[in-house]
Amino acid sequence: MCCTTILADPTPVLKRLKSFVPVDAFVYLVRAGCFALLLALVLSPLACKRNPMRSGEFGYVAVPQATLRDRVAALYNRVGAVRNGEKVEILERQKRFVKVRTSAGLEGWLEQRYLINQQTFSAFEKLAAENASAPSQGKGTVRAELNMHITPARDSEKLYQLAENSKVDILRRATAERILPGGAAKPGVVGDRSKRPQPPAKSAASKPGESKPPESKPQAEMVNAKAPSAGAASTSAEPKLMDDWWLVRDPQGHVGWVLARMIDIEVPMEVAQYAEGQRIQACFALNSVRDGDKDVSQYLVLLSPPKDGFAFDFDAFRIFTWNLRRHRYETAYRERNIMGFLPVTTATRSFDREGTLPIFTVRLQTQDGSLSDRTYRLSGPIVKRVLTPGEEVQKLAQVHKKEPKKQKHKKK
Repeated sequence: MCCTTILADPTPVLKRLKSFVPVDAFVYLVRAGCFALLLALVLSPLACKRNPMRSGEFGYVAVPQATLRDRVAALYNRVGAVRNGEKVEILERQKRFVKVRTSAGLEGWLEQRYLINQQTFSAFEKLAAENASAPSQGKGTVRAELNMHITPARDSEKLYQLAENSKVDILRRATAERILPGGAAKPGVVGDRSKRPQPPAKSAASKPGESKPPESKPQAEMVNAKAPSAGAASTSAEPKLMDDWWLVRDPQGHVGWVLARMIDIEVPMEVAQYAEGQRIQACFALNSVRDGDKDVSQYLVLLSPPKDGFAFDFDAFRIFTWNLRRHRYETAYRERNIMGFLPVTTATRSFDREGTLPIFTVRLQTQDGSLSDRTYRLSGPIVKRVLTPGEEVQKLAQVHKKEPKKQKHKKK
């Protein structure tokens, strides 16, 4: 019997009181004004085991679909279902179950883990509002059913699900340390480049007589990687497992972080075959040329090493133009050994004698650690840098430092 039911109809309680207390004493206590105290003493074993209803508490369904049951028991009847993102009012709680009411007035029980609270839902709404007009960095196809997280971490809150083979817009990249089951530390985001990167830190020199610990190749090649402390044992430094994440936006406008390896970037097969073992991070159509009875697009392609965890989004980009004589794609321009960051923008601009041409702007890191936007134009098969009046050419940071060539001494 629930507390609210007892207060609404106290007749059963009065009958039980008479069974515990003699009639004369009962009448005396009531007349003396002690009925409330006696009622509280008797209600203690009848108190509700469920939490009372919280007025105005809502939750949101965080699974593709959940069944509403008429009772919390091994055998129950299905009274309805709720779907992903649906708002429900929470009426009661009992252990790991909650009783909810849908917007259609349907009431039933479901597991509490299927819901997220209002605070988490508001965080997703804020993330969607902040990225509503963010430029798309390409289209992607979801490999399998995928959760959208509020932050780039496997254990972060999730709400919406992406169906297999659904299409999404890619907005931004981040990389975070993968925490295995039982790990205590929270993964820290390394590669979300919404903030400007800091200048590369100089590695500390080893003291004389101390052996230098071996560096793994990817970490040694990253400019922003932390240098190992001098004299540290090589066996104590275990490589960290990293995950790349994409911030994506679905056709309904929902925004969230997903594992990058679960998204296939849409790239034409004729262009993808020239990746040369690198990972294609983005592909932009700049313009198109007429070849016979069809229009063929020309592309800007961003590339990176085939591994998660780098501090940059791409370390090379290539322009693929269409050869009208040989009817194939060819590399018109290439930049390598750079540290590039999203977003990349494409547009058109009018140039006096050359007319309106496609342009693109890439964001690259300079040697002093700042970011520099560089604009290029495509005129036929030729790519040229577009400089603004008074712009100074800055030296770019390099992923792989080039060693000076050794001069050969001529024999006398």
